[in-house]
Amino acid sequence: MQGLIIKSTGSWYSVLSDDGLRTECRIKGIFRTKGITTTNPLAVGDVVDFEMEPDQETGVIVNLHPRKNYIIRKSINLSKQGQIIAANLDQALLVVTLASPRTSLGFIDRFLVTAEAYSIPAKLVFNKLDLFSDEGLEVLADYKSIYENIGYPCYEVSALEGTNINQVKELLKDKVTLFSGHSGVGKSSLINALLPDLDLRTNQVSDWSDKGMHTTTFAEMFELPEGGFIIDTPGIRELGVIDIEKQELSHFFPEMRDRMHDCRFHNCRHINEPGCAVLKALENGEIELSRYESYLSIYHGNDTRA
Repeated sequence: MQGLIIKSTGSWYSVLSDDGLRTECRIKGIFRTKGITTTNPLAVGDVVDFEMEPDQETGVIVNLHPRKNYIIRKSINLSKQGQIIAANLDQALLVVTLASPRTSLGFIDRFLVTAEAYSIPAKLVFNKLDLFSDEGLEVLADYKSIYENIGYPCYEVSALEGTNINQVKELLKDKVTLFSGHSGVGKSSLINALLPDLDLRTNQVSDWSDKGMHTTTFAEMFELPEGGFIIDTPGIRELGVIDIEKQELSHFFPEMRDRMHDCRFHNCRHINEPGCAVLKALENGEIELSRYESYLSIYHGNDTRA
């Protein structure tokens, strides 16, 4: 039988079959995915074949269908290995907050680079609009201009007050959408606003650290009444970029990709080479300094700062 993994707890997987039934499945023996070395062989969003266990209500996953894409990060404990967050995505929404907790520009850039590398369209959702002061709104405008100018759609919402929730709802129709972001940015609150019947557990941000506390402990997929799925994921404290070669990195910054063919040297690193079109655009204010700093940080391997 064929089904879709809609929940993963590490050792067990909830598989939704075409007839709408959910079956709890495990992996039998050693299960390897070709060419991917990760801490988790299967992820939410994977399409699999499974067999029912004799005289049991549980199943065994026997085959993984090819993935059209996936989004991955460095494993927290095993830095040389990756952890697949979700697979077969139509888009990814990064939920961003400017305070309580603060999402840094570097974190946003690393997420966008990862999405670009795996051909996943990404959008930014700025949550907690209800908390913004006038100064905060100015910072928000600056953030939005950085990303809208290079082609990333941005949305302003308040999950708490329901502000602009319908804008987000329109984005989700008939698509498989990953929700990601730091712990505490309001992913679960936003999903609750979109699907009130779910009543996902939420937590306050820790006062002493201004860091969010994990309320989602595993990835799970929720079906939308109007078509499509939302994937809720555990909050990410740090996001390490993995499996991207240094010489390819600039391909995943759209503003660099648009200019790299104008560089004097075809193997330009965009760091200190003469005749570099990227450095010229940076000097002219056509590329944001924060984006270029993110490029250097990832290039030199300093890519896990929150």
